[in-house]
Amino acid sequence: MSAHCCPPQEPKQASSHHGRYRKILWIALIVNVTMFVVEIVSGVKVGSVSLLADSLDFLGDAANYGISLWVLGLGLAIRAKASLFKAISMAIFGLWVLGNTLWHFLTGVIPSAETMGVIGLIALAANLGVAALLYAYRDGDSNMRSVWLCTRNDAIGNIAVILAAIGVFGTGSAWPDLIVATIMASLALHSAWSVIKHARTELATAKVIESN
Repeated sequence: MSAHCCPPQEPKQASSHHGRYRKILWIALIVNVTMFVVEIVSGVKVGSVSLLADSLDFLGDAANYGISLWVLGLGLAIRAKASLFKAISMAIFGLWVLGNTLWHFLTGVIPSAETMGVIGLIALAANLGVAALLYAYRDGDSNMRSVWLCTRNDAIGNIAVILAAIGVFGTGSAWPDLIVATIMASLALHSAWSVIKHARTELATAKVIESN
């Protein structure tokens, strides 16, 4: 993924577009809460660390969408602080996945490839739908950017889960599942760092504006 961060700026969308963006965030929130329940139940049932990781990613994104709904239309500094909070959450998620992957490696649990594949396809369809709705807002402020990155990472993670299911089915081992979990953790940590840099730049800009 690219580590490029856009310069601090106000969202390209005017205030009149906030209503549409708010509706999209509500749709994304509902989709993510629903998929969290589906994936965590399936992940626990079949012992898939990549499904568990993806389920918590859905939960984290649901929280992110909720925060974005709260700060929408507020000042640059408040939005940037919300972005920092979300980025830290993404980083914590990445570290948790790495620890959980190590635990599953030590215990040697082999997940159900069939269930992983089916749930992965459902999750991918859900995230692609949300990503399509958010695409127009991907180059907004750090808050909008963090929402877009979360959704994009989810879609990439879903594809990886599907590939892991194929790998588990073909090899009869848990290695593909563990590798996918590691990839998802790396995506979360990389995106978190990208958003943190963007948000810190915006905070500095907001302080300059306030001082003037």
